[in-house]
Amino acid sequence: MTTRVVVADDQPVVRAGFAALLSAQPDLEVVGQAADGAALVDLVLEHHPEVAVVDVRMPVVDGIEACRRVAASDAETRMLVVTTFELDAYVYDALHAGASGFLLKDVPAARLVEAVRLVADGSMLLGPSVTRRLVEDAAARRPTVQIDGIAQLSAREREVAVLVARGLSNAEIAHVLVVAEQTVKSHVSEVLRKLEVRDRVQVVVLAYESGLVTPRGPAATADR
Repeated sequence: MTTRVVVADDQPVVRAGFAALLSAQPDLEVVGQAADGAALVDLVLEHHPEVAVVDVRMPVVDGIEACRRVAASDAETRMLVVTTFELDAYVYDALHAGASGFLLKDVPAARLVEAVRLVADGSMLLGPSVTRRLVEDAAARRPTVQIDGIAQLSAREREVAVLVARGLSNAEIAHVLVVAEQTVKSHVSEVLRKLEVRDRVQVVVLAYESGLVTPRGPAATADR
């Protein structure tokens, strides 16, 4: 199956380089390129690609706002933010805006290709120097908010949501809960549906925002 990708970056050389690299892969197809966030949103709505590679600092509409607009649309495109800037605010704001991953531009070419594939598959991705600690720290600085979907989760679904927020894979969650991996997949699907989010990254964001998971502390209890 071919994964369709759009690339958005205001630097022509970078944009063309990313597009050429991804197009060279037998399982990836670049269906559009954009020089600003507004053009990116238009491309997504026109082509409905599986993945958008998005720069943060772009004219007209920046990458974070573009992610927000795509997430608010009917498109199921997953956004991979690739930027020069390793700043806490960018990481958290991008993930909160609906991005599925965050990567720095200095990563090896093979890592970018791998990242696109992982994001397309629904995996959570933070670059090697951008750890989940940044999400925790940013969430810790913001007040706890009420997330309606949290109350709809069953006790087991809350357990799964907490473990997802802790960064565990489905296989690791299955081991912890002593259940089949397929059972975990079913629970994760229900968590996504009830929280009305598209992937695991958004579960992480909501888990910390709601207080279901405490930064660097023990997981919240199921009846919190």
